[in-house]
Amino acid sequence: MLKNKKTVMALSLLPQYLLIRLAAAHPEFVEQYYSNGVYQWVSKLFRYVLGWLPFSFGDLVYAFGILYMIRWFYKNRKRLRKDTKRWFVDVLAAAAVIYFAFHILWGFNYYRLPLHASLGLQADYTTEQLVNVTNKLIIRANSMHAKVSENDTLKVVIPYHKRAIMQRAPKGYDNLKQVFPHLEYHPKSIKKSLFSYPLTYMGFSGYLNPLTNEAHVDALIPAYKFPTTSSHEIAHQLGYAAENEANFIAFLAATNHDDIYFNYSGYAFGLRFCLNEIYNRDPCLFEDMVADVNLGILKNYDEVRSFWVAHQNPVEPYFKSFYSNFLKANKQDKGMESYNYVVALLVNYFESKTF
Repeated sequence: MLKNKKTVMALSLLPQYLLIRLAAAHPEFVEQYYSNGVYQWVSKLFRYVLGWLPFSFGDLVYAFGILYMIRWFYKNRKRLRKDTKRWFVDVLAAAAVIYFAFHILWGFNYYRLPLHASLGLQADYTTEQLVNVTNKLIIRANSMHAKVSENDTLKVVIPYHKRAIMQRAPKGYDNLKQVFPHLEYHPKSIKKSLFSYPLTYMGFSGYLNPLTNEAHVDALIPAYKFPTTSSHEIAHQLGYAAENEANFIAFLAATNHDDIYFNYSGYAFGLRFCLNEIYNRDPCLFEDMVADVNLGILKNYDEVRSFWVAHQNPVEPYFKSFYSNFLKANKQDKGMESYNYVVALLVNYFESKTF
């Protein structure tokens, strides 16, 4: 009986895949019935159950799962030759369960309506529009920097412990929900990753565990990045799977926060994306515009760059390549490059606004 059940589970991979492809072709259905329906209940349930824990339960699940897989493959290594069929059935049955759990608990959010469509924004923009918004962001970022730094040449040092920054992050969403009610965030479940060292050397500043709905921030990244990284992972918890959308929402949450350091981090975060895109389009124009940015802001950028350079290693590109291909398999055609498409949301949302 158990063998038959495993066979059925293994064979379920194909219909699961076909159903997911069908869902991907109907984003309005996913948006209404999953992202704004089933998922909201699932997400809140997990955050109520696990959010109060001072450590990451999901990281423990990952650790146990990895150790169990290593043990299983070692113990069953001889079966691969002696009982090949049943060996593959066992592996595929386990894969089917994980595949099902991933999509039911979070993964279907990859197939929801694009954020620009639900906000009624354009997906494209001109260089003129980009320059206009970037100039606004330079003025705003410089203004915020002046409020939190003694002079314009000093980088900003956030005077809070990293755990305190994570605890404050939901406040930005409390303010943001006044304009976007669907961004209400309660209860919270955001934690430092127990795997911060390997996470750093893989080149990632945070992640959402799709099986436990816990948001994780790499405890080693500079404190200056904690406000936006925490806000980014919360956006994932709220069901925004696309990286560009999570970055845009993180910008909104940080810049709508009551805390001036969150505001500074948010505006500097958005400005960096826009400056990078200007550089890609016109390096000479970039040089002219970056000259207007306070030196202290550029030092914060360099602080982050130096951190990642110091932790580069030969295996990092492989992890990023794997994740990029994972994103492409889930309707993010540009892979990790899709992070840069936050600029389209920033430009089209803020072009007509005064801030």
